[in-house]
Amino acid sequence: MTPNFDPAELAKFTDVAHDWWDTSSPSFGALHTINPLRLGWIDSIAPLDGKRILDVGCGGGILADSMAHLASKDAGGASVLGIDLGRESLQIAQLHALEAGTPNITYREVSAEALALESPASFDVVTCMEMLEHVPDPAAIVRACATLVKPNGWVFFSTINRNVKSFAEAIVGAEYVLGLIPRGTHEYAKFIQPAELAAWARSSGLSLQATRGLGYSPITQRYALNTDTSVNYMLAMQKV
Repeated sequence: MTPNFDPAELAKFTDVAHDWWDTSSPSFGALHTINPLRLGWIDSIAPLDGKRILDVGCGGGILADSMAHLASKDAGGASVLGIDLGRESLQIAQLHALEAGTPNITYREVSAEALALESPASFDVVTCMEMLEHVPDPAAIVRACATLVKPNGWVFFSTINRNVKSFAEAIVGAEYVLGLIPRGTHEYAKFIQPAELAAWARSSGLSLQATRGLGYSPITQRYALNTDTSVNYMLAMQKV
């Protein structure tokens, strides 16, 4: 199996892995801020309590950890598995889970494609957030997520649209003007249009059920969910 990762992209997160749980970190502070928004949207569509959940590209475990707390409200079979290829990030995630006493959560250094061969149709909910724009073959990740989810289960993706507006806001604005994230975090050519992502999902047996945009106001300095998918967006898919 050809490894589906870019060493340069992986190195970006390895170099700052110690900052994953620093809410004021320029590398991950924004993720902490938007996490309640994306978590609430996911839970509103596919209630997480009692579910078996997989977080693909979990990094330091920001989303996985919060999903574990929601899933464990109902003890029956609830569990969260976070997977990533960044060993240093996974170590930080594991350490945080131990320190915070996060229930029913585990982490593994394994690719989505390898886990799909090992454990097909094993999860009620699969999430893959802010990852697709960092890998050489995002369509392969989509296929793996579709394989990993159970029939009628849910898959959630988030990424960045590819257009003039997204270049201006996600790169020029967020990285160079406002400094919301470090410079060089994203490459415009790797951004993904919603129609492209939806097409990969359909060919993998996933049906698009809902979309959501995520916007930032430099005036109020707040993030909010909206219906505008022209820059940051999330898609909710269900396994056919």
